[in-house]
Amino acid sequence: MDRPQRSALAHHWTLDPTCVFLNHGSFGASPKFIIDEQRKWQDILENEPVRFFEETLHGVMLETRKSLAKMLTCDPEDLALIENATSGVNTILRSLKFAQGDEILVPDHAYQACKNTIDYVSEKWGAKVVTCHIPFPVDNADVAYDAIMSGVSSRTVLALIDTVTSPTGLLMPFEKIVHDLESKGVHVMLDAAHGIGMVPLNLDRMGASFTTSNCHKWLCAPKGTAFLHVRKDLQPQIHPLTISHGMSFPLGDTTRFRHEFDWTGTRDLTGHCTLPVLIDGMAKLVEGGWPSIMKRNHDLAIEGRNILCQRLGISAPCPEDMISCIATLPLPSGSSGGIPLHEPDPLHETLQKKYGIQIPVWSWESPQGRYIRISAQLYNHVDEYHYLADALANELNI
Repeated sequence: MDRPQRSALAHHWTLDPTCVFLNHGSFGASPKFIIDEQRKWQDILENEPVRFFEETLHGVMLETRKSLAKMLTCDPEDLALIENATSGVNTILRSLKFAQGDEILVPDHAYQACKNTIDYVSEKWGAKVVTCHIPFPVDNADVAYDAIMSGVSSRTVLALIDTVTSPTGLLMPFEKIVHDLESKGVHVMLDAAHGIGMVPLNLDRMGASFTTSNCHKWLCAPKGTAFLHVRKDLQPQIHPLTISHGMSFPLGDTTRFRHEFDWTGTRDLTGHCTLPVLIDGMAKLVEGGWPSIMKRNHDLAIEGRNILCQRLGISAPCPEDMISCIATLPLPSGSSGGIPLHEPDPLHETLQKKYGIQIPVWSWESPQGRYIRISAQLYNHVDEYHYLADALANELNI
């Protein structure tokens, strides 16, 4: 099989030319101009570290928060710069206090690391975890909405809600869910790990208590760049995972939230320093900017999914309006395997070593089956999905 072509925009990335990279959803991939931008900031840092941390960094982080806030429609003062969305979820769950019997609502499609955190916190406080089952395949977004809302009781105090589910790639009706849960007095922890750069986010309008998102995924920022948004009325309750000088530093004209989250000890923030250049630079790659990027990636994910469904003889497990830039498909029932998510699937290794395809393959219990998940980013081309379909057909004897 001849290697497929990449898109005309692929030259902006440094991806291995021998790899058919269809797994942007796991860790993202940064364009060359941002890799160079981060190195510039690393040089500034190492040229005079004390000056960087004590004089330069504060102003740069303010500009970074302003750039993010413009894209998110929120107050930059409500944003904390953190390393990843899992840290954001942990920050909230481990800051809050729960009473015996309080209920924490979580869909069964939630990211396992976040479910682990909920289990840890609930056991510590004696809270109860209520797991909402969302079927997969799913007929429409109302099914997901109803599954979550039916789990609410008078004891529900917090709900973990995804923008886009990681294992199943479902675009949730998250704005409606957030509105209706918050209206019932339930705080929402919006896990938007697959969020910024993938789907439009208007945090002020949405009104979630807490939102976290990875910038290193669909925004294509350097690894270890993310944000946490905390609604103003809840900021006094929230503290970073690392308590440092900000807990006791004189308040001055800022908030304790700012003091605590702006300094949690020495860490490499050069990835965050790149975000203003990244947001503007990526927007210039496609006419129409970020809305066009999101639409282009969505359309390509749909086209790639259709190619796989037709070639493998499987039905799409959700409607197109529940797809963003990633799509999960169950492999045909006759395919063998079924390796748990935390172990490498032989098919994954075969696709990688024999065909040069990087794509996740795993089994899942809800419902039980074997799955693949494709991603679509500006460097991808439709030919890559045809190539993947042919490779899968060969290996699954279809």
